[in-house]
Amino acid sequence: MRILVTNDDGIHAPGLDACAAIARSFTDDVWVVAPEFDQSGVAHSLSLSDPLRLRQIEERRFAVKGTPTDCVIMAVRHLMADTPPDLVLSGVNRGQNIAEDVSYSGTVAGAIEGTILGIASIALSQAFGVTTRENPSYATAEAHAPKVIRHLLEEGIPPGIVMNVNFPDRAPQEVAGIAATFQGKRDQKLMRIDARRDGRNNPYYWIAFERRIFETAPGSDLRALDEGRISVTPLRLDMTDEPQMTRLALLFEGK
Repeated sequence: MRILVTNDDGIHAPGLDACAAIARSFTDDVWVVAPEFDQSGVAHSLSLSDPLRLRQIEERRFAVKGTPTDCVIMAVRHLMADTPPDLVLSGVNRGQNIAEDVSYSGTVAGAIEGTILGIASIALSQAFGVTTRENPSYATAEAHAPKVIRHLLEEGIPPGIVMNVNFPDRAPQEVAGIAATFQGKRDQKLMRIDARRDGRNNPYYWIAFERRIFETAPGSDLRALDEGRISVTPLRLDMTDEPQMTRLALLFEGK
């Protein structure tokens, strides 16, 4: 098996090394191609107006001055073009990627690009809490990811499906199990703009989120992490809403 590892936190992120270690539990043929700098929140963006700069760090380890999507394309279409990877692992992200996060996440986007290119792809993210934010541990992801990935590969990942796996903010031995989940939804009232002033009294702003407890839906990725379980969510690339498409077909028939 040949595995491509990427992320959105950058080539020097500890979670990337954790992901490479997870990949090496399956094979020695592991390639790491990751962004030169932190690309968190860039979603599925491409660098179309700027050239991609490729820097080799060591054997089968490269940094790309670009997005996670750029990295996967660079790896599959250039670096590994003769023998493409059998699996793309994106992560392990510093922080969870659940609910609306998947729309913004570069980690999920790396797995999406792998799926678009016809490769089985899994996004891996490690949740952290208030006390673990500064120095999150990837021990839980490293301990449990190989088992989760093995089950997913044995079952088979259908074409057009991205597997989004999130590990709870718990020690490895405290994980309460694995849950198949749907993409949850947060209370969007938690999002706000934090207005500040710099040293010259000029205004600047941060997108910020209030930290308060809200009810999570049973069966969602949010609830699974709240309960200390590993969340496994299958995401579909085809975003067409088929019931609405059928209604529109009837609406526009003969128009």
